[in-house]
Amino acid sequence: MSFSAPPMLPPVPPQRPGWWRRRIVEPVRNILRQGLTPPQLALTVALSVPMGLVPVLGITTLLATFAAVRLRLNVVAMLLISHLMSPLQLLLIIPLLRLGARLLGNGQGPELTLDQLQYLFASDWGSALALLWRAGAGAVLLWAAFSVPVGLALYFGLRPVFRRLLRRQAAALQ
Repeated sequence: MSFSAPPMLPPVPPQRPGWWRRRIVEPVRNILRQGLTPPQLALTVALSVPMGLVPVLGITTLLATFAAVRLRLNVVAMLLISHLMSPLQLLLIIPLLRLGARLLGNGQGPELTLDQLQYLFASDWGSALALLWRAGAGAVLLWAAFSVPVGLALYFGLRPVFRRLLRRQAAALQ
């Protein structure tokens, strides 16, 4: 009785990592390898998340860059994390503007709706701009009020997490 060798399968080409791994996981791992301490990493995330949710489009990059340079944090990490918040920022901006208009409008004046804005822009530019200004200012006030507890919770919650991650990473390298 003779045994034949099992048929040889063609070699499987290495699979390219998925979008999530290439765009999120690997950049975060690279940031962890850059020598920041756990408190610095936690502060980076704790500041970046609220800055990424600011209800003023186009200001995220300026805020994150200024904070990172001023506090000597990783600019790339701040920008990456704050811009990852963009989808959530877009989801929250309309509700924040509506609540901001109510907050600073004292129940007076027109409601912030698309129809109302179209009507105001067609008939009275001044009222439309006043409504948008009031809504934007109120939205920024609401954002600021919620950013402080969110930032503090992230900072104190992530410090032990980053300590463990960095310990594991150091143990894996040895």
